[in-house]
Amino acid sequence: MSVVVLDFGSQYTRLIARRVRELAAYSVILPGTASLERIQKEDPSLLVLSGGPRSVFEADAPRPDERVYDAGIPMLGICYGMQLMAQHFGGAVADSGKRSYGSDVLVRYHDRLFSGLSGDLAVWMSHSTSVTTLPVGWSSVAETAGNSVAAMQADDLPMWGVQFHPEVVHTPCGEQVLRNVLDAADVPRNWTTQQTVDQMLADVRDRVAGDRVLVGVSGGVDSSALALLLARAGVNHQAVLVDHGLLRAGEAEAVTAALRPLGVCLQTMDASERFLAALSGIDDPEQKRKVIGREFIEAFRAVASESGPFRFLAQGTLYPDVIESAGGEGTANIKSHHNVGGLPEDLGFELIEPFRTLFKDEVRRVAEILGLPDPIRLRHPFPGPGLAVRILGEVTKERLDIVRRADGIFIDTLERHGAYHDVWQALAVLTPVRSVGVAGDERRYGYVVALRAVTSVDAMTADWAHLSPEILDAAAQRITREIPAVNRVVYDITSKPPATIEWE
Repeated sequence: MSVVVLDFGSQYTRLIARRVRELAAYSVILPGTASLERIQKEDPSLLVLSGGPRSVFEADAPRPDERVYDAGIPMLGICYGMQLMAQHFGGAVADSGKRSYGSDVLVRYHDRLFSGLSGDLAVWMSHSTSVTTLPVGWSSVAETAGNSVAAMQADDLPMWGVQFHPEVVHTPCGEQVLRNVLDAADVPRNWTTQQTVDQMLADVRDRVAGDRVLVGVSGGVDSSALALLLARAGVNHQAVLVDHGLLRAGEAEAVTAALRPLGVCLQTMDASERFLAALSGIDDPEQKRKVIGREFIEAFRAVASESGPFRFLAQGTLYPDVIESAGGEGTANIKSHHNVGGLPEDLGFELIEPFRTLFKDEVRRVAEILGLPDPIRLRHPFPGPGLAVRILGEVTKERLDIVRRADGIFIDTLERHGAYHDVWQALAVLTPVRSVGVAGDERRYGYVVALRAVTSVDAMTADWAHLSPEILDAAAQRITREIPAVNRVVYDITSKPPATIEWE
């Protein structure tokens, strides 16, 4: 028995499936237009219609197989999915003329969907279209100050619709809402992370068979966990840490010391001069990512020519990388990740990406089961393109040295104040802005460094971390004192959305 999520292009689709698994129910994702026969192969006990960027008024908007509505499968519609359900059953959907993006509050709610909840409920909205007239046989079970149908329920069928997104962390009551739906649909609750790991190990063994795998290790938890997964699977692999000169201070040494004792066949390659030369004169962030992606592949090809052949290249690609790079059906096009949108067409390898459907914290749990040491497993996320996307403008050795030192100071400050694990990710950005400052009695014209720290669960959404003034003051004082080229430090207080976590 499973929960089948029909994907209509929402950037949160994978998040729905992941929340369901967190509640110990098995979930799978299928295209929104999947046939009823394909859906029934998954033995569904609940069908979830995801949100999406399209409008139900568009003639070519994706719609489910009409037969699913009469198949006797309990159903939950989220945002666009709710509007599809309302329209199908004879209700009215209209464009309100105003966009509702961000936090809202349920001021009235009732019925089983909200069992166990009380008080005003904060919810996350992302729509400009609403259900204005309910279908016959349906009732509104929640409303906001501006929307009388924030949730609906069929009177005699196990079907529900919510205009808000219960799957995102900014809907604090969302987990309970989803739990109530699973309970109402009698969904079995016996899925575990260990099952995910066992399935991955089996899939990797079956896919690789007797061939060899080259795996890129960047220093972060994703690629480190991937290398360990291959080692635990017992496949013939060669892990390569390409030091592109864009790593954090001491990163290559720390990762090597952690992985080799665990049975990972790891070698390091110093390609810093090559990457720096390739990035010379480039200031466009998309072009940086594509150049870095290309150079990574060239580095892997060099390894393959020396110690190959390798049929497969394994990457620690995560689902947020995929959806931001428009790397799958219905996914969002936000920016190219070097390991998705930045790969050349003539790759020369078959890709293996076991974590492609997972989020960061899910990979951390997988890594824990595999036995990855906590100093690596619990490190803040770090982009594959490294410090190159934390330098706004051209990447030079001077600027790399500045941002690496600033980043190290910021992280060290958080650790000294016991705040490192209170934030999801912290980083320093070297801006192209220079400002006038004073050093002693002399005028100084130096760089502006921006500090950023966010709280999140899955990187799909994030809030800026409300660090204490003492922490920010300590970091700013050290950066301006220890890095002469910097004379001003600012703090980024923008959430995601509208910003991304990284600046590029």
